[in-house]
Amino acid sequence: MSTDATYVIVGASLGGAKAAEALRATGYDGRVVLLGTESELPYERPPLSKGYLQGKAERETIYVHPRQWYVEADIDLRLGVTATGIDRAAHEIVLADGSRTGYTKLLLTTGSSPRRLQIPGADLDGVLYLRSASDSDRIKSVIAEAGRIAVIGAGWIGLEVTAAAREAGVAVTVIEAAELPLLRVLGTEVATVFAALHAEHGVDLRFGAQITEITGRDGHADGVSLSDGSHVPADAVIVGIGITPNIELAAAAGLDVSNGIKVDAQLRSSDPDIYAAGDVASAFHPLLGKHIRVEHWANALNQPQTAAQAMAGQRVSFDRVPYFFSDQYDLGMEYSGYVEPEGYDEVVFRGDVDRREFVAFWLDNHSRVLAGMNVNIWDVNEPIQALVRAGQPVDKAALADADAALESLIAG
Repeated sequence: MSTDATYVIVGASLGGAKAAEALRATGYDGRVVLLGTESELPYERPPLSKGYLQGKAERETIYVHPRQWYVEADIDLRLGVTATGIDRAAHEIVLADGSRTGYTKLLLTTGSSPRRLQIPGADLDGVLYLRSASDSDRIKSVIAEAGRIAVIGAGWIGLEVTAAAREAGVAVTVIEAAELPLLRVLGTEVATVFAALHAEHGVDLRFGAQITEITGRDGHADGVSLSDGSHVPADAVIVGIGITPNIELAAAAGLDVSNGIKVDAQLRSSDPDIYAAGDVASAFHPLLGKHIRVEHWANALNQPQTAAQAMAGQRVSFDRVPYFFSDQYDLGMEYSGYVEPEGYDEVVFRGDVDRREFVAFWLDNHSRVLAGMNVNIWDVNEPIQALVRAGQPVDKAALADADAALESLIAG
């Protein structure tokens, strides 16, 4: 496909790098420009709170492609470059140095940023967030040197960092406003599994806690004060209270934004020449019949292929079942599906929950599987996804029966 078009990707992330790869795979041989604010090559984020943070994976393993790949694929990779505006009328990206780069079509993979604490002491040294490779490096150093840390937020990032710290022998206190970890994501029935897991590994869990201040000495954090008058001493404070999509460029350019950049099933925005993928995209999902924004690795990995194909003029839509995974201590899990907080009717388990070898299924009031999570049981993710995709009522007794093949529950 020979063309003199220029496709620009803003965001040299996993999503941006995979989009560049996918554009070349479509046969497009025109100009591809990939802009990234960081100086690092595009990298994957899961290792930052898992293997790389734990020292089990080398730095080179986090990169999507080696530097030479971009040369061989003829990708104009520009690192350390910040896009500050989109001139839609001129079809140009405005850069921080005042220069402009023209585009025929534009893909935004600008990702998301950690939510910041807005309390006294939040700007002290030793208050850390995990989003970038350099953040992971700082937290890795803290884990190597600290005797005790406080983790604010019992979401996936907070719990994975907690597990890494405990496995390194660091004392950890987790402070969470909700009554259980991951409550909004998993609901009470499954959240208790993760509470028990971390309690068994010696984590001091403070649920239903309200933070009033991060205390410090000589400009460095030394603990967290809670509304009940207690104080949690810590050599460092790691904050994981969620992320917000980086919509600033899109919003300033007048694109439709609502909990992300609003895009259709082809990942096309309200401007037909601008697309979005990954954390920043609130995409219409054909299977679910509504817009959703998924903040997980699989979306950043897979959505760019759909966006690249659509940019190249192919008729495609992104309808993969949402997926994510986590590793904490000896617990490995995969989750497929989409359930909004309290958006399910019941949870059905198969397997041994106490041994943490089970599958959990979230069902609606019609006994349809909305999502499934396999914990320390493998090679079942495909049938779980098939159950979610089928959208059919299931026999709950058979669903709970470990001897009944999941495939047999899908009507032909």
